[in-house]
Amino acid sequence: MKICAYASTTLSVNPETEPGLPLWQIAPTHDSTGQRLTDFMMLIPRLRSRPPIEIERVSLRIQSILSRHQDVVFADLNLKLNLLWISLRPRHGAISELAAAIRLNVPEAVLVAHYVEPR
Repeated sequence: MKICAYASTTLSVNPETEPGLPLWQIAPTHDSTGQRLTDFMMLIPRLRSRPPIEIERVSLRIQSILSRHQDVVFADLNLKLNLLWISLRPRHGAISELAAAIRLNVPEAVLVAHYVEPR
């Protein structure tokens, strides 16, 4: 299942994208004005092993959330890896806001991040 947001208000399932293509081949690095994008991942444990109706329900919740955030440019839900990748225009606090909104509607979703030691 591919969830793609090509503009701030356009969100669609992309049937043309072949399954298994690496994200570096499909995820944009810049928006339409040339501004660099930022991205993050969320793990949704065991999503692929759920019944299809439940997978669809989670996908629709995510689509609903993403469609309300004007900073989102691209999203990919990879069922093989149980991974949601989101690319968005950089804005202070945008990743935290979006991850929190997703967690409210999909509580099992976990933000994938690395630990940065304080200096």
